[in-house]
Amino acid sequence: MTPRRYLSLWFLRLAAERLARRGAGEGPLAVVADERGAQVLASVNAEAEAAGLAPGQALRDARAMCPALLTRPADPAGEAAFLMALQRWAGQFSPLVAVEGEAALMLDITGCAHLFGGEAGLMAAAEEGAAALGLSVRAGLADTPGAAWALARFAGRGGAAAAGGARSGDAIAQEARATRSRAGRRHWTRGGPAPAVAGDAPPAGRIAPPGQVRAVLAPLPVAALRLAPEAVAGLARLGLRRIGDLAGLPRAALARRFGPGVLLRLDQALGAVPEPISPVAAAPVLAVRIGFPDPIGLRADLEAALARLLARLAARLEAAGLGARALRLQAFHADGGVSAVAATLARATAEAGRMQAVLALKLDAIEAGFGIDRLRLEAVAVEPVSARQHRGHLEASADAAARAAADTGLDDLIGRLGARLGMEAVVRLAPADSHIPEKTAQMLTAAFAPAHAGPWPAPPVPRPAILIRPEPLRAPDRPALPDSFGWRGATHVPAAATGPERIAPEWWLDDPEWRSGVRDYWRVETAAGARLWLFYAHGGALSGGWFCHGIFA
Repeated sequence: MTPRRYLSLWFLRLAAERLARRGAGEGPLAVVADERGAQVLASVNAEAEAAGLAPGQALRDARAMCPALLTRPADPAGEAAFLMALQRWAGQFSPLVAVEGEAALMLDITGCAHLFGGEAGLMAAAEEGAAALGLSVRAGLADTPGAAWALARFAGRGGAAAAGGARSGDAIAQEARATRSRAGRRHWTRGGPAPAVAGDAPPAGRIAPPGQVRAVLAPLPVAALRLAPEAVAGLARLGLRRIGDLAGLPRAALARRFGPGVLLRLDQALGAVPEPISPVAAAPVLAVRIGFPDPIGLRADLEAALARLLARLAARLEAAGLGARALRLQAFHADGGVSAVAATLARATAEAGRMQAVLALKLDAIEAGFGIDRLRLEAVAVEPVSARQHRGHLEASADAAARAAADTGLDDLIGRLGARLGMEAVVRLAPADSHIPEKTAQMLTAAFAPAHAGPWPAPPVPRPAILIRPEPLRAPDRPALPDSFGWRGATHVPAAATGPERIAPEWWLDDPEWRSGVRDYWRVETAAGARLWLFYAHGGALSGGWFCHGIFA
């Protein structure tokens, strides 16, 4: 069985170089993040690193060291999206690519290296491709993901870095002469260095030959095992600074002292415990574009180009079994500017005509300026759609097609209204389970809420067509229906009345509008012909009295 091989790609300055690609400016650049209430450097570019700055450094100290430092706030969502784009880019080296952490990729390159002239050629191609994108990358290749991770970050780093961040005085070369002489004479069975064995020398570079993971990892610091900083510091206090120092220790004692996590990471790096990666298929980018030999600016030209783009996009959507729910059209201008419009559909569709009807309402928002060189259309939100299956010849007839078109007519109308007014402004009513008059219906966004199926629940007593906020009446404060009452500057005399209908507030909710207690509702028709919905509040947390709550049509 062919042993598996893994390639780790660690992007050292992902956040900073992402901003540099977007034209953030020249010179020292740092990405700043909040950490425990303090601003620290999350990523720096090569110029800032040459000035002595490093991730994790406080911003105030960095500005003191480099006054010309240019800073930008961290954008975790944008960096994650950029890393997902790099995952698609890395698909040229292996079909199995997994996102690892916030700035790295893990590739299973088993059976892929021969396509690039060997493992060294594949690693060189990945590094050259990243350099062409303006990204700094370190790669490591080994039999296990843990070993590849360690080689990418720690192989070839000498000094304190290779020793696991040893501080001044920690290295034996910095100790006193007497201390060095005693340490040099100490036998290896009493804590001294292990005797050298022929053939145990680790291979150079960041590629571990198959089956030599243990020898390659032995000189690396224990931090290369992906341990917590507390565990690394605890091991360093005992003089265990390299992975090779852990190999000869009793496992039970090591687990009792530092927990099972140290042994787990060690076994994963050496291949004793499997560590499968989880490659996630990159989401398909459903986008099409068109370029023009000469800049365009007329609306007729935009509509013609949009029709061609929609035809191609509809074919892709239909082949994928998807329908577009949200679209974005970008216009790239001759002067380098970009203008974009977005549209949302009430129902996901792969039909070009329905998408064009909504986008056409947005074309006036695109200013041609000196002309448009290129158009790009993308389905930014998609949903699975399935073709309608006909059950017989009748449904397959022209009448059935007309009925199907009528089913989408309301959705098209909602989409066009939403393009002009905004999708949130187009609402529909849905019944709600409440006996409170103003709560018997709820307003939902029409584009995202299905229409109510079935008849509308009928109340036991007819409700007015127009509900208003309760308005007080000038009437005696008693439950009996008054002989006359004043409302809106006029005096009304009841000619006919039906009631009362008692409605109590919802005791499990504290509704400020119902703090006046139980209500007795009356349907009243006045001598002048007005049909009103009146109620008498018996009083509660607020004083009661007579109020008008609605008007019948």
